[in-house]
Parts: sequence; structure tokens; C-alpha cells
Amino acid sequence: MFVKPEAAPALFAGPYALGTLSAAGQDAFPALIRRDGSVVDLRRALDDPSLTMLDVLEDWDRHTAAFADLGGRPSEGDPAVDTFRVHAPLAPRQVLQSGANYRQHVIDLHVAHRDGSDGLSEEEARAEAAEIMDRRAAEDLPYVFIGLPSAITGPYDDVVLPAWAEKPDWELELAAVIGRPAFQVSEEQALDHVAGYTIANDLTDRATVFRRDMPQIGTDWLRSKNAPGFTPLGPWIVPAGSVATPDDLQVTLKLNGETMQDESTKDMIFPVARLIAYISRTVHLLPGDLVLTGSPAGNGMHWGRLLRDGDVMDATVTGLGAQRTRCVAEASA
Repeated sequence: MFVKPEAAPALFAGPYALGTLSAAGQDAFPALIRRDGSVVDLRRALDDPSLTMLDVLEDWDRHTAAFADLGGRPSEGDPAVDTFRVHAPLAPRQVLQSGANYRQHVIDLHVAHRDGSDGLSEEEARAEAAEIMDRRAAEDLPYVFIGLPSAITGPYDDVVLPAWAEKPDWELELAAVIGRPAFQVSEEQALDHVAGYTIANDLTDRATVFRRDMPQIGTDWLRSKNAPGFTPLGPWIVPAGSVATPDDLQVTLKLNGETMQDESTKDMIFPVARLIAYISRTVHLLPGDLVLTGSPAGNGMHWGRLLRDGDVMDATVTGLGAQRTRCVAEASA
């Protein structure tokens, strides 16, 4: 486990957040963390010794009043969060991931990959791409694929870079945590099914995104995105009621102290509600499912600088806390 960002508990919005913690040599447990950093073991508070965060989310409506009460009480000697190991806040059932969902990011990609045969200046090419993005937002559908829960790791855990990953890259994202079942819900109803929000860093090996042996197959998300630990998650689930709007949160990633991504979620082409409504046309979304909403401009491919052994990523999303993960080459892990 790597060093936690200082004062992490105070960075979340609202009076409390939820997480999964463990003490040395003991099982992990679902916890309520107050803004002062004090911890309530929800197994004891809810009188259920086998309780998990998934159990909490499955009965979200019944628990929220109790959480508000617990979050508002004085700590009265409750232990501090810094005395525990912080795990990913939950083990999700399903992980749905959106791609190409930030306007500026996609415009940058459009301009970067043109061959110049169109005769347009860079300014003209950007204007053309912006027009395409406007049309896409008005008329098209989100691009969503499926991730694996086994890629999830904790917000302060080391990230092992597999020996085969030639171009590992970061992709910081806002993630919505489903708290009520959702199937064929409208955009207007969609956010009613969100329990809260957390931070996800959806690492990608750029070298294996497209199949070299059979290019006509297209993208290979299994290989490029789902290595163990390729999705640092958390530290907290911040209840939706404590987040004023998911559509204007700052998403910021620093690599070794240098800012690489720094964009608001208002630049999303398809906002959170629209993504959830679209996914629910096909998928029965269940409590504990994650919806990753895409990553803004500033990935490693943009900077010409991919992840290496020893790199440290510091990641924040407004009101949701902070991650710090260190990259470790597989041979050194």
C-alpha cells in the first residue's frame, strides 16, 4: 500500500462518505467515514456481522436515514480512518464503461489523426470536429463497453504494469454507483437510481487496443483494459445527495506532481443521466454496478509520455476524495 494523500477524508463533499476498510490481520468491512475522519463500522451499527458494501447498496433506501444520523453524530472516540487500510469502496457486479465521451478530448484526437489530405488548416479541422461533436451529442448514441470487476483495485494500492503492456496509459473518470435497479429508465429518471459517485482510473494499454493479428475485429478491451489492478477505485462512495451536480465536477490527474488531466465533467458529450438511460435500454442495472463516464483530454498518448515503473498518479474529482497510486513494473512487483 502506498502513502495516502494528506487529509483525504476532508476532501469529500457532505457530512459523510462510505468506504471499505480493514485493520491489520482482519477482514475488510463497510464503513461510514465522517468529515472529521472518524469511522463507524457499519456491521456493528446495522447489527449485521456479515455485511458488505454490496449488501448496503442492495438496501440503499432503507439505510440512508440511518447514515444521515450516524454521519451527524460526534465521533465519541470512534477510530480514525488513518488507522485503517482503505480498499476499493465496493466489489461491483457489473462495470459499464463509456468511451470517447469528452468533447475536447475527441476533437484533439480528430485533429491529431488526420493525414492532411483534406486541405484544412488546424483551426478549420477543429471547427469541423466541433461540428461533428455537436451533431453527435444531438443525434447519436453513447459508446459503451463492458469491464471486468477483477480489474478493480484500491485507491492507494500499487498498480502493476504487466510485462506485455507496451503503452500503459491513464484515464481518470467519474464513476456513478448504482443504488436502485434500473431497466429502461428515462433520462429524467436516471439519476434517481444513483446511490453515489466515486473516482475510477481506467488504465489502458494503448498498444493492445486494436488487434494486430486481425484488424477487422476492431477494439480488444479485454486485453487493453482488464489486467488485474487496472482500475483503481475510490477512496469513497459519496452519496448523490452530497453532490450538487455530477455534470460540473473537476477531474484532475497529476503524474509525478505535474498536471496532465484537468477538465470539468460539463465537457461530456453524453452526461451521466443520458449514459445511464442509454445503458438501461439493454442492461438490467443492479445495485453495486459501476458506470464509468469517460475520460477527458490529457491522456499519456496526448503528451507522448506513457506510464513507467515508479510513476505516481495523484487523482481527484471535486468532492469525491483523492487517489494516489504508484506504478510498479511486473518484474519488480
